[in-house]
Amino acid sequence: MRLYINNKKEMGRIAPEIYGHFSEHLGRCIYEGIYVGEDSAIPNEKGMRCDVVQALKEIQVPVLRWPGGCFADEYHWKDGIGPKEKRKRMVNTHWGGVVEDNSFGTHEFFELAKQLGCKTYVNGNVGSGTVQEMSEWVEYMTFNGVSPMADLRKENGQEEPWRVDYFGVGNENWGCGGNMRPSYYADLYRRYQTYVRVYDPKKPIQKICGGANVADYHWTKTVLDTCFDHTPEALHGFMDGLSLHYYVHPEGWEVKGSATEFDEEVWYKTLSKALYMEELVERHGAIMDQYDPEKKIGMVVDEWGTWYTVEPGTNPGFLYQQNTVRDALVAGITLNIFNKHCDRVKMACLAQMVNVLQSVLLTEGDQMIKTPTYHVFHQYRYHQGATLLSSSLVDEKEVGCGEWKVPEVTEAVSEDEEGFITITLNHLATDEEAFVDVSLAEGGYKVMEATVVGGEMHAHNTFEEPEAVTEKPFDNYTEKAYGKGLSLTLPPSSVTLLRLQKIGD
Repeated sequence: MRLYINNKKEMGRIAPEIYGHFSEHLGRCIYEGIYVGEDSAIPNEKGMRCDVVQALKEIQVPVLRWPGGCFADEYHWKDGIGPKEKRKRMVNTHWGGVVEDNSFGTHEFFELAKQLGCKTYVNGNVGSGTVQEMSEWVEYMTFNGVSPMADLRKENGQEEPWRVDYFGVGNENWGCGGNMRPSYYADLYRRYQTYVRVYDPKKPIQKICGGANVADYHWTKTVLDTCFDHTPEALHGFMDGLSLHYYVHPEGWEVKGSATEFDEEVWYKTLSKALYMEELVERHGAIMDQYDPEKKIGMVVDEWGTWYTVEPGTNPGFLYQQNTVRDALVAGITLNIFNKHCDRVKMACLAQMVNVLQSVLLTEGDQMIKTPTYHVFHQYRYHQGATLLSSSLVDEKEVGCGEWKVPEVTEAVSEDEEGFITITLNHLATDEEAFVDVSLAEGGYKVMEATVVGGEMHAHNTFEEPEAVTEKPFDNYTEKAYGKGLSLTLPPSSVTLLRLQKIGD
């Protein structure tokens, strides 16, 4: 097959926030995974695991969403401030029925964001919270002056306000966030967002409206219709993003399927369902275009990833699952889709960061391993903030098993400010190589870096064998004369990165 790259045709900027992550009070994501407390024997800085923070910094996490998820709409922020020994304990009714001691709260979240060097995405409580509660939380976090909430923040040891980059007004309000109808939620959104005050014009808060579950196009249309009704300034400080949630369940919502035990048909079924993200982005995007043709409202896919049956012997409410080469392909496919729709998709958050669903890291006591998905995020970090280039595959064939057919390869190409071109290729076939001839509209480039993540489709990392799947050097390519392109052979079930630099630079 042939890959044509028109490096003279720019398609838009890839927002770094597309590579965001999600950390919910769920299972061992926060506690044990990220936060162990200052008294832990596990090396930490202000309670945050040093190994986890360092690993996350290496993939350049651009934004982190917290505290949920379903947990957000039962979270009352005042329970998580002040001396830890005095914080209110509660039952996490959504996830495992365990006791939440609120030792990780607002101050701890901003400390984590500081250590990661990332933007903050805070999700507010609409389902069981009040307008006043949400308004006071924003005041507590962001107001720099004399006020009841600013004074309370200072009493708790934080003199300066923090920066809240994004604020979600509720979560999944069609389901766990209140089982609301779209018009009812939209009216609540209009009301609640009014009191998400921006106290410092130099530090605007982008407001995220709760969007649809998978293909609920009725929700998207009704919410936008209601929100835009009698709202002449709808695009200015009213709504900056509309969310979308989609998880890949290979065997369906009820059964889901094993993370590590699957056959070739389930492999292709999983990847086919990952490719479905493109249809969702395009169809929800088309509805958004009716109200927002200039694309000022970003699509925010703030929950995405694979969701399997939990690992045997673990708490079903903790959603702990392994992560194989199959997940690496799901990550690569999905990120390429987001890249190629960067005109509309402005943020996305993988669910979730550590020990939950398609996580990039797994921990066990003082041990930590990087998953295949982690290594894909490390490859793709070069796309953050780069300019999408026009690219297309020609003479590509389909591969698959039975009714589950998928394209053999998916791609995305970008160019950064220094002129480096990044190519990411996903090879979906399990049993054969793929030969790709790459041509550039304007030649004169050489390969500066090439890596691959892949292997046998079930391969995964364990605490006994932490490097079974890693990012490895890739050298199965031949550069054309005068830097006009290259020919390469992709191994089966793999994600490949190529970094090109202009000859003479």
